[in-house]
Amino acid sequence: QVQPVESGGGLVQTGGSLRLSCVVSGSIVTMGWYRQAPGKQRELVASMTVGGVGNYDDSVKGRFTISRDSGKNTMYLQMNSLKPEDTGVYYCYVLYKSAPAWGQGTQVTVSS
Repeated sequence: QVQPVESGGGLVQTGGSLRLSCVVSGSIVTMGWYRQAPGKQRELVASMTVGGVGNYDDSVKGRFTISRDSGKNTMYLQMNSLKPEDTGVYYCYVLYKSAPAWGQGTQVTVSS
């Protein structure tokens, strides 16, 4: 298995877009993206089964899309119509058959 490595965070204005990437590889059971806003607990934003079915938190439905390019061993989170409340550190999460694994996190800041 590969330790997830995220990239793609940054500063964007309200209404803007960002795409996060996470390199993953191995015997994956499920994978997803979490975020942690300042002073808040880490929360699940979106997840995907190996079969490609995506699930989303209500707060991001219709704005975020989770996807995977198996050929590139990369998972993505396309974030559109970003809001200030989307600000936080975004973590890639992978549940391998052997154990779960977390990325180091990437900061997303949405300015109003």
